[in-house]
Amino acid sequence: MAKDHGSQIKNDETYEELRDEGYSKEKSARIANAQANDSQKPSEKGGKGEKYEKRTKQELYDKAQEVGIEGRSKMSKDELIDALRNH
Repeated sequence: MAKDHGSQIKNDETYEELRDEGYSKEKSARIANAQANDSQKPSEKGGKGEKYEKRTKQELYDKAQEVGIEGRSKMSKDELIDALRNH
């Protein structure tokens, strides 16, 4: 039985599974809540963006700036990719 994480988490079981896989609290909550919402279909939306590895370092930097990743100016391309994936 999944622990109750409060009203902000709509699907506690999915949230716990994602946390066990190493996802951040924020990302786990977003995915769990999207899957619990009938008007959203997270599994049908993904896969349309260009892979991070194919983007330039400047494009990655701009995306990191957009989402508020700190320390991005000192990150390498690989570090930016990792930070964006784990944000």
